[in-house]
Amino acid sequence: MPMDFSTFIVQLNDAIVLENGPNLAYLLRPTSPHGKDLVKEFRNPTRASFGPYEGSMESPWDDIAIQYVLICTHVAKKRYIEAFKEESQLVSFFLRFFTENRGWTLPALFSILRDLRDLAMDADFHAKYNNQRSDCMEESARIIAKAFGNCITDRMSPPDQSRKWGVYYVVGLVLKCYFRVKRISLSKNILRALEANNDIPALSLFPRSHQVTYRYYLGMLSFLNEEFIKSEEELTLAFYNCHIDAHGNQERILAYLIPLRILQGQLPSAELMKRFPVLDEIFSPFTTAIRLGDLKAYDVALEKWETRLLELNLWLSIEKARELCLRSLFRRMWVATGKGTRIPISMFHTALSISGIDVPDEEAECLVANMIYRNFIRGYISHEKQMVVLASTNAFPRAADRPSPLTMI
Repeated sequence: MPMDFSTFIVQLNDAIVLENGPNLAYLLRPTSPHGKDLVKEFRNPTRASFGPYEGSMESPWDDIAIQYVLICTHVAKKRYIEAFKEESQLVSFFLRFFTENRGWTLPALFSILRDLRDLAMDADFHAKYNNQRSDCMEESARIIAKAFGNCITDRMSPPDQSRKWGVYYVVGLVLKCYFRVKRISLSKNILRALEANNDIPALSLFPRSHQVTYRYYLGMLSFLNEEFIKSEEELTLAFYNCHIDAHGNQERILAYLIPLRILQGQLPSAELMKRFPVLDEIFSPFTTAIRLGDLKAYDVALEKWETRLLELNLWLSIEKARELCLRSLFRRMWVATGKGTRIPISMFHTALSISGIDVPDEEAECLVANMIYRNFIRGYISHEKQMVVLASTNAFPRAADRPSPLTMI
């Protein structure tokens, strides 16, 4: 049965009186079925259309109810920039109510902030498509950051009913906005505020989805700051705690976790890559080249995927992993020549030539010296005899066994 505005107001009031957060969230969602009913009832509403209803609910709820109809109307007519502006106003009204209430309001907060971000995305996309300028996503980040402040400063509610239980969900939303608009440096302010508040419950006590999102962005920030050890730690925790059906989220995490593992000499299994065909297409040429010691194939793959790797901020990491391919090439040469402990430098030069890499003798020697320095080869170079003297045991240690490989990047 269609819902009219009077019924909508009654249901809103019931949700507030009963402190029913999930139902309040449902009622304020533009995509809920009753939204279409209200659009049909008012056709082309303005604030003046709601004169008889003003004051029918305690402030700010009369304004919120009106805003909701305006938002649904703009969404129905695909006026996304206008819808975003009205949603921003609805959030502003809601935050006045939110700061005076406890954690039962969090489901509604989560819902309207998510709608705000989605409408910002639609508005910016629509503007770009029509060659217009729009900074709705930046504005949504500012509003969501304000909501974060309203969560973190709750000092009156009992611990189990605190608005602080919304902290990590809201942080996940605001970080997503910062990444979207490439204002990643602003993330530091949010993280500093988290660190400065010692009375926030431990991250492990929050819903797992909140933990995963937060750890993913923490891992991403660490990756971009070249803090690779911390990045791998956070992304690993994010991946293993990610819901098994959240395939897209797992793929996002693995896009950065796989290169970090490759840099440590841990190549992804065929079984894992089969589950993620998009990642398999990008990374398999590199892992195959590493296994075969095929430097030429590695360089061809680098050239082919350069644009995509640059978009993902992964090009430097994958380019660095070329050392693993070089190690594999030299080891295959060592095995083919009988695993001796004294190998002429000319043999390393020949191996490079066979692999399609044409470099002078001096550069070949330099590459071998670098392999020794970075613990890919155990031994030393006798310059006088132009010979590489290898250790009698474990001359080519497994790349994954090197001490703290990520610190050497």
